[in-house]
Amino acid sequence: MMRLLPKDRRHRLALLALLLGAGGAQANPYDCLIEPNQIVELRSPVEGVIHSVLVKRGDRVQAGQVLVQLDSSVEQSSVELARYRAQVSGRLQSARNRLEYASKKFERSQELHNKEFVAAQARDEAQAEKLLAESAYKEVQEELEVARLEFRQASEALNRRSLRSPFEGVVMDRLLNPGDLAESGTGRKPILKLAQVKPLRVEVVLPIEAYGQIKRLSTAEITPEALGGSYKATVTIVDSVFDAASGTFGVRLELPNSASALPAGVRCKADFPALRGVKGRGVPLSGSAR
Repeated sequence: MMRLLPKDRRHRLALLALLLGAGGAQANPYDCLIEPNQIVELRSPVEGVIHSVLVKRGDRVQAGQVLVQLDSSVEQSSVELARYRAQVSGRLQSARNRLEYASKKFERSQELHNKEFVAAQARDEAQAEKLLAESAYKEVQEELEVARLEFRQASEALNRRSLRSPFEGVVMDRLLNPGDLAESGTGRKPILKLAQVKPLRVEVVLPIEAYGQIKRLSTAEITPEALGGSYKATVTIVDSVFDAASGTFGVRLELPNSASALPAGVRCKADFPALRGVKGRGVPLSGSAR
């Protein structure tokens, strides 16, 4: 029984079928389209003035590479102050010395009290002094730990002013420049648009008659138009929901493109070994591949 696609998915599949010519008779190899694996609009997680944009349209970028630097003078000062507080050890050393003195004083008082040379009150006062010194030492330790956490927080706030590439790819467009205000939020204008081209994604529209013959992890030979060469791609998605209007379903393949030699946005031909026995628009020949 055929399951119908949601409206937006039907429109996308119908458009892809129109672009690839799937509406007419078509035999293996099938028309296909090479696309970026993903396209990302790079926005700032925080609001700030752009200090520098380190790439331009067409540049290749690496995963983790700094692409945009926001003005971070305030954040840099906060990091320096937090680092100083986290490294200050004078108060800790002073509290440790007082604790050592109070501990020795209590030990002497306890020994003298056992020999009945001092009254119990003197022993108790020494003990109280030791407990206060222990509390003061612990308080300084806690303050130092808070200072370390504040330094970590300030460092993370500073890092958020540097925008990095989430993957290896190419810059599709540069939309903001130094001096512009970068605003956070999905509704705001992005700074850069990036495309992941390693790996690439291959979209194919096949006739319903081919359903069941293409399996996930099966392979196909992809031949880009006008570029020459043949490349092996692996099936990653086989749609289980069909488009009734065009009588087709979609298949997605992953093309490694390890050397980044292939561009995205190229028409291609996909030769499926499992469909070499299918001729025309899903009309199987007598000896079709099983």
